[in-house]
Amino acid sequence: MFRMFERFDFLDNANVGVFGRANDDVIFLRKGLPKKIKKRINEALAVDLIELTIGDANIVGSLLCCNSHGVVVNDLIRDEDIQRIQDLGYDICIVHEATNAAGNDLLANDYGCLAHPELSEDTCVSVADVLKVPCVSGTIGGLETVGMAALATNKGVLCHPKVTDEEKRIIASLFNVPVMIGTVNHGVPLIGSGLIANTKGAIVGSLTTGIEMGRIEEALGFLS
Repeated sequence: MFRMFERFDFLDNANVGVFGRANDDVIFLRKGLPKKIKKRINEALAVDLIELTIGDANIVGSLLCCNSHGVVVNDLIRDEDIQRIQDLGYDICIVHEATNAAGNDLLANDYGCLAHPELSEDTCVSVADVLKVPCVSGTIGGLETVGMAALATNKGVLCHPKVTDEEKRIIASLFNVPVMIGTVNHGVPLIGSGLIANTKGAIVGSLTTGIEMGRIEEALGFLS
């Protein structure tokens, strides 16, 4: 059931997707947000909040990708945070290569995962094993940072407006959901930078227009 569509910033930053990644049970979220913001996040997505840093960075959404089965994360993550994720029951894959900003470089739901073309075959195999989905290399609108170029849930994918017909066909087949195009934060095409969502709700940056919000609702299945 769709609970809420919230529009607000994280500490005056409209790029909310850079700071968190969610599935239908948890959101992995940067530390240091005010209690009232965390309450709104919980109400919108109906998830538990797991606050962490990766290395010394707060850009959790850029460095971590997840679905309901597992978590893929940059190799700067500390041992104690690895243990916290495992204690939640998730398998974890740590990316040890130059292309390792997992949130930027991977797009995933519970049916498939699209990976940055420069990720090695061995890493893609590990990602597929942890997320328990097929993992294939690809681009969105010619962009290799597929996790920033789109957002996927188990109900839909919202993509960069320059996604090609062939890319859309591949995404729809891989993720097993409808694919639409849109923008966030008043025309920003990097969907993953300004949107956090699961099948129950969504959070967008404060610059997102009403027209953009309507497109997000439609793309992610909130109107059905």
